[in-house]
Amino acid sequence: MSHKNEYYDQNKSHHTPKGFRNSDPFLIRHSDVKKWRQQRKVYPPEGGYAQFYANWYQQADFLIEDDAVWWLGHATALIKMNHKTILTDPLFSERASPVQFIGPKRHTPCASSIAQLPHIDMIVISHNHYDHLDYRSIRQLIKRFPLVSLIVPLGLKHKMQRWGAKNVTELDWWDSVCVEGITVSSVPARHWSRRTLHDTNRTLWCGWMLTSNTRRVYFMGDTGYSERFAEVKKRFPNIDIALIPIGSYAPRWFMHNQHVDPQQALQLFHDIGCKKAIAIHWGAFELADEPLDEPPRLLRQLIEQYMLSPTDFLTIKIGGSVQMI
Repeated sequence: MSHKNEYYDQNKSHHTPKGFRNSDPFLIRHSDVKKWRQQRKVYPPEGGYAQFYANWYQQADFLIEDDAVWWLGHATALIKMNHKTILTDPLFSERASPVQFIGPKRHTPCASSIAQLPHIDMIVISHNHYDHLDYRSIRQLIKRFPLVSLIVPLGLKHKMQRWGAKNVTELDWWDSVCVEGITVSSVPARHWSRRTLHDTNRTLWCGWMLTSNTRRVYFMGDTGYSERFAEVKKRFPNIDIALIPIGSYAPRWFMHNQHVDPQQALQLFHDIGCKKAIAIHWGAFELADEPLDEPPRLLRQLIEQYMLSPTDFLTIKIGGSVQMI
């Protein structure tokens, strides 16, 4: 069955008549997926899962009144800026899966329940993979916050409306919208999209730049490394905090197109010229082969190796927060 891309713009290089593509070469072959799954061997964290939980998890509290970022687990963060509250890629379910009886299961819980959240004004979604776009979480959030604004990449608006959202805006790369005093800009990422066997790259993927009159926060979503991120620095200077993924990278022969490793995450930190970064996308789900505790350990080693300040690129506990000063 042939599908046309209703958003197709022949003047944009990442558009195709049947979907979207990366600006960099990108290929995931079915044979590679099969090979990876046959060879998978996931190692537990040092000291076991209970020790990892004790070291890296805390219940979130939202008592900070000033601008701040809370990391709730995986790619879910709560950002408070300009007296508004934004959620990124909300995933509060036990599994990153279309069903809750099979699929990747949490090893550390989300640091807050939806019932414990403060008022949410806006939700941004980076792409449609199940560990970033969770039906149950979105439905529960819409039920609690009926007027919440959802900002999504091209192709996801209709789905969000079917799920019950009333205020949905979809954006292409480099497009922006102003929502209650915050400018939300879609930024390119090197990734892909799919929720079924037949919809690969039918919807777009992106990161999000959030800009108020005093702050700028960059949620990178999910991405492989690309030298094109230097363009982000040109268009969006003076980034206060970037949420940069550091996990789900092993083995590199398979994951390098779609996920950065800690070395590349540190390179992204340099490329975009942000003042501070928080490491995300690790510690909750075993979506790749590295142990849960390896990403922050490797990142800390690299920071020491390059004699950088450990307060510039932070590895905080799930449930931890960073205040914007």
